Amino acid sequence: MKLRMLWTAGVLGIALATTSLTPANAQTLTIMKGTANEPLNVPMNRAVVLESDTPFAELSVANPGIADISTLSDKTIYVLGKTPGRTTMTLLTQDGKLISNVEVHVTPDIEEFKERLQQILPGEPIEVRTANDGIVLSGTVSSTAKLDRALDLASRYSPDKVSNLMMVAGTQQVMLKVRFAEMQRSVSKSLSSSLGVRGGTNMGILGATGTALNQTLPLANNTVALRPGTQGALGLGFTAGSLEFGVLLEALESKGVVRTLAEPNLTALSGQEAKFLAGGEYPIPVASGNGSISIEYKPFGVELNFTPTVVDGNTINLQINAAVSSIDTTTTLQTGGFSVNAFKRRETSTTVEMKDGESFAIAGLLQDDFHDLNGQVPWLGDIPILGALFRSADYQRNQSELVIIVTPHLVTPTRGEALALPTDRIRIPTEKELFMFGKTAGPQRGGAGEVSRQDFSGSYGYTME
Repeated sequence: MKLRMLWTAGVLGIALATTSLTPANAQTLTIMKGTANEPLNVPMNRAVVLESDTPFAELSVANPGIADISTLSDKTIYVLGKTPGRTTMTLLTQDGKLISNVEVHVTPDIEEFKERLQQILPGEPIEVRTANDGIVLSGTVSSTAKLDRALDLASRYSPDKVSNLMMVAGTQQVMLKVRFAEMQRSVSKSLSSSLGVRGGTNMGILGATGTALNQTLPLANNTVALRPGTQGALGLGFTAGSLEFGVLLEALESKGVVRTLAEPNLTALSGQEAKFLAGGEYPIPVASGNGSISIEYKPFGVELNFTPTVVDGNTINLQINAAVSSIDTTTTLQTGGFSVNAFKRRETSTTVEMKDGESFAIAGLLQDDFHDLNGQVPWLGDIPILGALFRSADYQRNQSELVIIVTPHLVTPTRGEALALPTDRIRIPTEKELFMFGKTAGPQRGGAGEVSRQDFSGSYGYTME
């Protein structure tokens, strides 16, 4: 048993002694005298062993920064790739004669890159090649995110020298549906009164409360004169001997509801920015340095800017900037002889990620303003019952609710024959229909008319995935 173990150890020792000491990844290229040699491809940070049939006495390389050489014997050369590039190695005999010129091409180590690529992105059919001193990637990947990962990994092996010839499979066009919905409610109530007394000597007392009657109370011919345009007012005037009395009561209640809805739709290619504006431009005077006035235009209306990116499959990343603006005629600025109005603007800018057909409320606002005011004439307003004639109350409440909802869809183009425009719903009437029957429009005839009668609440020009 011991003899067999000793014999096995001896055989292993002989095998190790006869094993070449060159690197495992090294390659051997035989150089024949007098023949043209093909370029020698050396991976970066890898070694290649060359053998010559003729002993050489002198060895040189044109650019030592690209490849490093050393001699193992008078017929064997060790070449180590250092930096991607091309250089020339020259072999000379002892008497100075040329044996051969070998073109050395050092390329990035794509074998290791291929292994890492398969580990990180298994199942992706990505082809890797070298071109000059860079890496070329080609093939079709399943998503943009995986394409970015492949490019990021390639840049670590060949910085700033990666050529991307890859394509992304699947639908890469995104239609964004944005809904702006705003409700404004306002309630205003006011109650005020005024009392006036005047004697025969034209001397009297006048009392008025509240902002609704911010004026004098004239008494003439036993009547009370009301202000023009006054609403919800009741005036009484009477005499008692030489005294004249005037009483004015004003009560006003107003309610209002405003509904604002905008629904812009916009389509863009994955990774590309799209812009949309439905509205106009408002001129604004701007003073220049020489004292002159120039005009600048500020856009208003429904604005939508977004950049979609199809991340993986049907997952969509959205960078959105949406706004709805309008001219506010209640606020005016007078400057330089110009009258400029203010703007009401509701704007949001955010980045969200969702799947095809899913919705997200990216912005919301609930605002409730309350105003309550009670005013009275000192001391007189505290008198029981009659004190109500010297008091006023004002109540105001404004509520506003805003929500912005976005819904992305992956879309593909459809045939033009299947599309119908909003103008296809009607046709121009004939003179007979206009003058005899008073028709200003008629239903469209034919196939376009049948299509135009359908509901057009969905998207136009695209097929939903």
